[in-house]
Amino acid sequence: MLRDEGGFQKAFKEILEDELKMSLNEFCRVSNISQSTMYKILEEHREPNLRTVRQIIKAIRRINSKDSEKYLAVIATSKFMAGLPKYLETEDNGSVSLREYPVSTIEDAIITAVRAERDGALGIICAPIVASTVEKITSIKIYTVFPLDSVISILDDVKNDF
Repeated sequence: MLRDEGGFQKAFKEILEDELKMSLNEFCRVSNISQSTMYKILEEHREPNLRTVRQIIKAIRRINSKDSEKYLAVIATSKFMAGLPKYLETEDNGSVSLREYPVSTIEDAIITAVRAERDGALGIICAPIVASTVEKITSIKIYTVFPLDSVISILDDVKNDF
């Protein structure tokens, strides 16, 4: 592939169209490689450097792993995730795993949400304080945790103090 003139370009086009079934725009979004860079490579105006080849390989692996493992990202503090199940049995799609992304600040939660999407999460479970921001910067489903039961439990404890 790399020995022939244009071999990389030809092989990548075949992978993109036949195996990944993605447009170049979709691939660029997933891989974080600029469209202009990919266009120049595919039109043989420039050869890919090692860094770009690594990014392409990493993106292809990530895309392929999306198909093999279905999971939801749970973004919360470690304490919140204690006792969290590892899998969720769905009615239609079988088992979906829950992958923990522990955070300690709001900023960490927002950054981690982007990482979870890039990792291939089907959706993100997070607190309401970050959910609206995460919805704006990601393109996957966001499930907001509303801990009403725990608030009611605390209120029962508080009323005994007065």
